[in-house]
Amino acid sequence: MLKVGVLGAGHLGKIHLRLLNESKKYSLVGFHDTNKEHALAVEKEFGYRYVENYADLLKEVDVIDIVTPTTNHFIMAEQAIKANVHVFIEKPITSTVEEAENLIQLAKEHHVKGQVGHVERFNPAFRAAIPKINNPMFIESHRLAEFNPRGTDVPVVLDLMIHDIDAILSVVKSKVKHINASGVSIISETPDIANARIQFENGCVANLTASRISLKNMRKSRFFQRDAYVSVDFLEKVTEVVKMKDAPKEPDDFAMILQNAEGVKKQIYFDNPDIQTNNAILDELETFATAIEKDTTPIVTLEQGTEALRVAIQIIKAFDNQ
Repeated sequence: MLKVGVLGAGHLGKIHLRLLNESKKYSLVGFHDTNKEHALAVEKEFGYRYVENYADLLKEVDVIDIVTPTTNHFIMAEQAIKANVHVFIEKPITSTVEEAENLIQLAKEHHVKGQVGHVERFNPAFRAAIPKINNPMFIESHRLAEFNPRGTDVPVVLDLMIHDIDAILSVVKSKVKHINASGVSIISETPDIANARIQFENGCVANLTASRISLKNMRKSRFFQRDAYVSVDFLEKVTEVVKMKDAPKEPDDFAMILQNAEGVKKQIYFDNPDIQTNNAILDELETFATAIEKDTTPIVTLEQGTEALRVAIQIIKAFDNQ
């Protein structure tokens, strides 16, 4: 078992602590939080060991799980890597692309592994969809959330949209060519609603919308490709696949047939995959342990987390041109 420590005992940090404490791949050594009063309260309530000095915690662990505000990610990950400790970093990887690129270089120099917490990659609905997604040419994503003061210190792009940016970059095997975007601040100092249109070099277009002041929650992405449509509901954990094939000469009475202007007939059928339920956060943490143990590439690498951040920042910069 890998010895692990957690940095940050806020809302998400406490979830990570509980899951790591239950995991069969990790031995939870303890946690550090800069708010000592809060940390002692967490220690008293849950029994997790509080380590007052971060440097002391690093001396005891193989892996550090960084679940702090993004502004602290770089300095904390830098210290861990220089101590030859593997790093799991919640998304977004860092505040700037330059910081992220520095972490990539440091990790290579110190031969440690890093993974970024883009948890939607481990969502069972998205996992089930991956084998069905093949060269999508139009993608539409909506990520809407009811207002929560947590996270409003950063634009909605870094708070919510970055989930979909990473998921889309993982299935579109092409470089970003151009980005148009607009954002509106309603209640926060930074945009609460944003829309981005990403054009890729291979012709694919992705249209993303994110809001953190909606009346209901929604997390849906739809992938359109040749003869197929794949819908992923990240919230309800449902995947729907609609495919088309050449219609038989004598279709049965219940077949759904479409005919285009040229007279070509296509039959519509459904190919919905089974959804294997899981705990996505536990999965992302345990697959990182497996990558360390087997010396394989983590599922969400530091490089991939950096690319998601790069696109997110390009979207934010595009707001200035609206």
